[in-house]
Amino acid sequence: MDKILKIQTEIGVMAKDKKNPFFKSSYFDVNQIISQLLPLLEKHGLTVMQPLSNLEGKPALKTLIYDGDKLILEDVVPLPENPDSQKMGSAITYFRRYFLQSLFLLQAEDDDANLAKPKARQQSEAKDDLDFLS
Repeated sequence: MDKILKIQTEIGVMAKDKKNPFFKSSYFDVNQIISQLLPLLEKHGLTVMQPLSNLEGKPALKTLIYDGDKLILEDVVPLPENPDSQKMGSAITYFRRYFLQSLFLLQAEDDDANLAKPKARQQSEAKDDLDFLS
């Protein structure tokens, strides 16, 4: 597990590069996470696989991490059952992304912080930010 710790310390902060217009929030794209992780996984000799599986006859996502040929982590997460293949695909992507974020302690640059502040406080802070011009 020390190799996972090394990756956690080397990965750094990532920008949430995708927008969800429905929830008006930002998120990591799973492909961005994978592109950031692959060089570090290779450097430390780890392989991550996330095949579809089943758990008690229901759809699931399995995550396997190998150190060389040795399996060091195996986890299976049940997926919500959904006959709509597009919604199922979204759920699979969601679970893949959040498993990787959680395992590698991915830190996000908080580009949504202003959305969480009350409007009056945002305006006050914006005024304070411009005071240096006076």
